[in-house]
Amino acid sequence: MSLIDLQTVAATPVVAAPFPHFVAGPVLGEAAIEAVNRDFPAIRRPGLFPLAELPVRGAFARLVEAIRDPRLEGLLARKFDAPIEGKPLMVTVRGHCQAKDGRIHNDSASKLVTCLLYLNEAWDEDGGRLRLLNGPDDLDDAVAEVPPTAGTLVAFRRTENSFHGHKPFVGARRYVMFNWLTDRAAYRREVSRHRLSAKLKRVFAR
Repeated sequence: MSLIDLQTVAATPVVAAPFPHFVAGPVLGEAAIEAVNRDFPAIRRPGLFPLAELPVRGAFARLVEAIRDPRLEGLLARKFDAPIEGKPLMVTVRGHCQAKDGRIHNDSASKLVTCLLYLNEAWDEDGGRLRLLNGPDDLDDAVAEVPPTAGTLVAFRRTENSFHGHKPFVGARRYVMFNWLTDRAAYRREVSRHRLSAKLKRVFAR
């Protein structure tokens, strides 16, 4: 049985405009959230870290297995009508947010589908709430605002206008991001970039 509630994912409708997306949750049970957070890697620096740079154990390892489950891949492929089955899957983890994070951006064209699974117990802050936007210029022109509370899954198909961002926040902000990429070359390029960034953060944090 998957740690991720696939029935909840399947039952959540895709919103077509301004780009295909859905917000589902909770997709993790209370016991799973508690266990995953207990085994979540200790990340106190900003940035996205690839799994190779982190200790992956216990319930957090089981969550990674659930993310890699072919049933989830097939479900998302059907929901988004996206050619992701058999494509490389990149999993990265964030534990800490800095003030410059969240600026409006669109994912690179090598990313086909992006998913963000949040793991924060509660969220009362105004900043750090993901906004899915109508365009690239106005953070207030949003079709959805999502607090990053535990068990919430945000998924979208990357398009030329899949802009998103959030108001500034500094502090602990936990999530796992997973992206299906166009090919192995894109996967190697993205993972190498994140690994280099992680190494630099360790050096300058000393």
